[in-house]
Amino acid sequence: MEYAGGKSARMMVLGPAAVLSAIFVVTLAASYYVADKTGAAPQAISFGAACFSAAVVLLVRSGLHQVARLERLGLTDTLTGLPNRHALHQDYRRLARNDDEMALALIDLDGFMLVNEHYGHSIGDRAIRESGAIFLTICGEEAAVYRLGGDEFALLKSGPLAATLLEGLCRKIVERMIRPVKVDERRLTLGASIGLARRSAGEDVSSSELLRRGDVAMYSSKRGGKARCTWYSPEFDRSREVIRELDDELRQALTNDEFCVHYQPLVDCTTREIVAVEALIRWERPDGKRIGPNVFIPVAEESGLINPLGLWVLRRACIDALAWDKIKLSVNLSAAQLRNPEFPIQLGHILEETGFDPERLELEITETCLVLDPVVAERSLAVIRGFGVNVVLDDFGTGYASFGFLRQFRFEKLKLDRSLVVEAGEDDGSRAMMLSSITVARAMNMGVTAEGVETEEQAEMVRAAGCDQIQGWLYFKAMPASEIAQHLVSAQPTPIGEVRPAPPSALPGWKVA
Repeated sequence: MEYAGGKSARMMVLGPAAVLSAIFVVTLAASYYVADKTGAAPQAISFGAACFSAAVVLLVRSGLHQVARLERLGLTDTLTGLPNRHALHQDYRRLARNDDEMALALIDLDGFMLVNEHYGHSIGDRAIRESGAIFLTICGEEAAVYRLGGDEFALLKSGPLAATLLEGLCRKIVERMIRPVKVDERRLTLGASIGLARRSAGEDVSSSELLRRGDVAMYSSKRGGKARCTWYSPEFDRSREVIRELDDELRQALTNDEFCVHYQPLVDCTTREIVAVEALIRWERPDGKRIGPNVFIPVAEESGLINPLGLWVLRRACIDALAWDKIKLSVNLSAAQLRNPEFPIQLGHILEETGFDPERLELEITETCLVLDPVVAERSLAVIRGFGVNVVLDDFGTGYASFGFLRQFRFEKLKLDRSLVVEAGEDDGSRAMMLSSITVARAMNMGVTAEGVETEEQAEMVRAAGCDQIQGWLYFKAMPASEIAQHLVSAQPTPIGEVRPAPPSALPGWKVA
C-alpha cells in the first residue's frame, strides 16, 4: 500500500497533465481541419505538436520526480534520517501480507528530558541522532529502525523466530545505553526502557495495536526500574485499568483528607532515649480498607500526585512535631520531589507557615534520587541546606551509591538499609561492608543510623560497630502522633515482646514500618 499523501500528490501532477493533453488533442484536430480547408502547411502544425508533447512529457517527469521526493520525505524523520511512524505503518502492512511472525520493540530514552533541561535542545537533538546511529549499528540488517518522535524509537522484525531475535537485539541496546553516549566532549547518561510486542504467524493484529502493546510494555519497563526489556502481556491492560481507578481514588482521598501520618521513633544507641521520629504515610479508605504505600506511591509518582501528597505529609509532620520539643523529625523525599524545581521554595513556605525549626528537620533521600539526576539533586540540596535543614542518605547499601556520592553530597546522616544490617549478622562480607561504611561516614562527620533492627543481637552489633541511632521494631513500631508523647517520658524504651519481621521498604523514600 502506498503512502496516501504521495497518491494525492501524483494526482495533482497527472490530473492537470491529462486535462491539458485532452485540450491539446482537440486543438490539434481543429488545427488540421482548418489547415485542410485553408491550405495551410501541416508541417508547422506537426512541429508545434511535437514541441508541445515534449513539454508535457518533461513537465510530467519533473512533477513525478518531485512527488517521489516528497513521498520519501513523508516517510523519513528529518532529524535522524531514519524512517518515521508513517513508514513503520506502511512496512508493517506490506510485511503482514506474508502471514509471518512479526515483532515490534518500542524504545524510550530514560534520561533524555534531563539532557534537554541541562544542555538545551541543540545537544538534545544531537543525542537523538547519536542514539539512532547506535541502534542502527546494533541492528544492522537484522531489524528495521524507526524514529517515532521525541525520544521514542521503534524496531520491526518479521520472519521465523522474529520475537526471539528482536529480544536479543533489544538486550544489546539496553546494555549499550547503560554506558554514556558521547556528544562532543560531553558524556550523556541516557539509558533505554524497551517494550516488546509480537504478532503470531497468521494473527490479525494492526500496526496501531502492536504499537499500543509495545507502549504498554515499555511503561512497565519504566515502572520496573528502567533500563530493561519487557514483553507485553494482556495482564498489563487489566493492571492499567486498576491503576487508573486507583489514581482517581487517590485524588479523591487527597481532597477528602483520608490520609494520616504515623511516626516511628529512632533511639540513641547509648542512652536508648528517643532522639528522632520518622514520618510514614498511611491511607485508610472510608470502607475501612488499608492501602499500603507500596501500592499507591508508585501510582502517585506516575500521575504527578506525589508532589502535593509529599507536601501534605511534610506540612502535617511539621505541625505534629511542634509538640515534641528537641526531637528531630525525618521526612522522606521522593525523587520526583527532588527534581521539582519548585520544591525548595515550597519547603521554605511550609517552614515559615508552621513555625517549625528547620534545624530539627531531616529530609531523607535515597541513592536512586542521586543516580537519576546528580546535577539537579546537588543544586536542590544546596538550597535546602540553606534553610538549615539536614539531609540524610536513606537505604544505603542497596546497590547504587558509592563512597564518591558521600564525598560529593556530604550528608549529615547515613542510614544503613535493613538488608545490610540483617546480612551483616550472617555474612562476613556484609559485616565488612557495614563497618567500612560506618568508618567512612565517621571520617566525613556524618551520623549513622541502623534501620530495621529487630533483635537484641542486631542492636548490640550495630552499637559495637559505631552507629549513633537505632530504628526498628525491636523498640518501636510506627504509631499515631497521639501516642508519641507518652513514650517521650520514658528514658528506657521497652523492647517489643513479640518481634515480627519488618515489612520491606515500599518505595525508595516511602517506607512501611
